[in-house]
Amino acid sequence: MEIENLLSDLIKIQSVNPPGGETEVAKYLKNLFDAEGIPNEIIESAPGRGSFLAYLGEGDKRLLYLSHIDVVPVSEGWDFPPFSGEIKNGYVHGRGALDCKGLVAAEAYSMINLARSGRLNGRLIFAATADEEAGGRMGVGYLVENYKDKLKADFVINEATADAPLKIGDKVCHFITVGEKTACSLKLTARGRSAHGARPTLGDNAVVKMAAVIKGLAEYQPEVTLIPEVKQLLEEIVRLQGWSDKVTKSNVDYLISKLDDRVFAASISATTRMTVSPNIIRGGTKGNVVPDSCEAQIDIRVLPGQDKDYVLQQLGPIIGDVEVEIPGRPAPTFSTSDSDYYRLTRDTLLDFLGEVPVVPSILSGATDSRYLRQLGIPCYGLSTIRLDPDPVMKESIHGENEKMDIASLRMESDFLTALARKYLGD
Repeated sequence: MEIENLLSDLIKIQSVNPPGGETEVAKYLKNLFDAEGIPNEIIESAPGRGSFLAYLGEGDKRLLYLSHIDVVPVSEGWDFPPFSGEIKNGYVHGRGALDCKGLVAAEAYSMINLARSGRLNGRLIFAATADEEAGGRMGVGYLVENYKDKLKADFVINEATADAPLKIGDKVCHFITVGEKTACSLKLTARGRSAHGARPTLGDNAVVKMAAVIKGLAEYQPEVTLIPEVKQLLEEIVRLQGWSDKVTKSNVDYLISKLDDRVFAASISATTRMTVSPNIIRGGTKGNVVPDSCEAQIDIRVLPGQDKDYVLQQLGPIIGDVEVEIPGRPAPTFSTSDSDYYRLTRDTLLDFLGEVPVVPSILSGATDSRYLRQLGIPCYGLSTIRLDPDPVMKESIHGENEKMDIASLRMESDFLTALARKYLGD
């Protein structure tokens, strides 16, 4: 089977989350790996919510390929059936092609080729898991809680940002994700006193109280934080653009304003500070009643090194006496780029891409890597390896007309194979 046919088959199995149904994808992979004689298993966190694990080789060294088999729902407006898996004009078409069944196919194809080519002097683990698109609690989260020894590895290769690769100046820049922000969102409740709307001075309007808080949050300017990897990325951008500027906290926003790609600029901005976005507000019960309560949900994303205490210290003066609830969330996670694992990943990538810029990056969103970083396992994320990045393709992730080109799919699998051979030997 060619790799494009494997991806096509995976796309045709609809594992939209919610509700999930990932076990059907896991069964497909099991049949494939059983035919190759590769030990494997399906572990379900609930009926239909299966993750697939496979194992190859024995030895002290351990490498984990990680990916997820659930996909997001589709909207209207596609130019082709979203679950067709059609192979046409050098592309595989359908939901999940880029996020993340393309990586599932590349990792599976790599492992099968490694099994056919000879013995490894180490352990290669392949985990294609459920529920990533809904937070991973029923996928990697469940495995870490109940079967963490099965995922034990020296380091992990997983998915990464949709923004990469990116053309900067006359070079195509590739990124290796070393960390990610996490949500530390707030639920706010303003209390007041109800009264007839015709006599509002007899009441205490909770919506008005909340409006003042929302205005303050909207106007809040978070302080710039430059972790070393983000500073390195910005310095590389400056070099590639031919600018003479030095990267400092004081001129980060100026440098970002000079970028032509506004999506990328927004990503860079989000990884240099805590972000605050008031997204939901609810208050009042009737048009002629002064509301006695008002609730708001504030989407807040923090960087490695920031936590709920930092959030409250920064936003407390704005929030005032409004009630605050912070749901428990994991801390942001980070794997240093100053490691042999990172350098091995980078050098292997350069073997395929030639002399191109490869720099570390931080995700403004989150992946399943956070569960494994919390176990102390370094995780590195790679976006689709593309020599000629197409902005339209990147925009199709979680959007319309998602597809992946076969050339990149093959290169990604070849990269994974080379990385495993370098680290585990054969």
